[in-house]
Amino acid sequence: MHLNQTRINDADGSGTMFDRIAGRYDLLNRIISLGVDQRWRRRAVDLLLQGPSRRFMDLATGTSDLAIQVARRRPAIEVDGVDPSAGMLEIGRGKVAALGLSDRVRLHLGDAQALEFDDDTFDGVIMGFGIRNVPDRALALAEMRRVTRPGGRVVILELAEPRSGAMAPLARFHIHTVVPRIGSLVAGGEEYAYLQASIADFPPPDRFVTLMEEAGLHEVRAESLMFGVATIFVGMA
Repeated sequence: MHLNQTRINDADGSGTMFDRIAGRYDLLNRIISLGVDQRWRRRAVDLLLQGPSRRFMDLATGTSDLAIQVARRRPAIEVDGVDPSAGMLEIGRGKVAALGLSDRVRLHLGDAQALEFDDDTFDGVIMGFGIRNVPDRALALAEMRRVTRPGGRVVILELAEPRSGAMAPLARFHIHTVVPRIGSLVAGGEEYAYLQASIADFPPPDRFVTLMEEAGLHEVRAESLMFGVATIFVGMA
């Protein structure tokens, strides 16, 4: 799981920050999401693979959980994972190799705002828990649309702070109190205080849907998960 965007610097949400916590990242995800983050990823992959399915990008791949899930669905699928953290990618490469997927999952150091791929390269792009960390989200979304072939899907899984509903107060307590305390114990308070702040700063689903549409995606929709704690956004290129 990857503050107001104007406050993000090399210590907050950057590849350097995630390098520092790479070895504990998977454990933290399980703890902070109460063990449901993998189920959310499976749902995001389900939505991604409803269209053409040969080559995909996993943007902000981290330790490559989503890239691995996509590749394991069908034997012909190839995945390019991109992330700004060399430390996270190193762990991801170990996981990919252990599963015998190195011939189909390729991992690259890169920036979501300037993807080093040609137009219309991929059948779809998926991004899990990463868009919050991108300083220029509109530019990243435009890049995702650019590298996706017409008719392909852009699928984004992201955390947010529920603003309404019966469970919203409990969810906000988890984000504001539980998340930074667990993060402080497992990874260091600075990094996961950032996590809590970045979740609170993420726009509500309707505003993010508009941002995706403004980037050139169409038929954009949002699917709420666990009372709004997470949302999957799907748009067509």
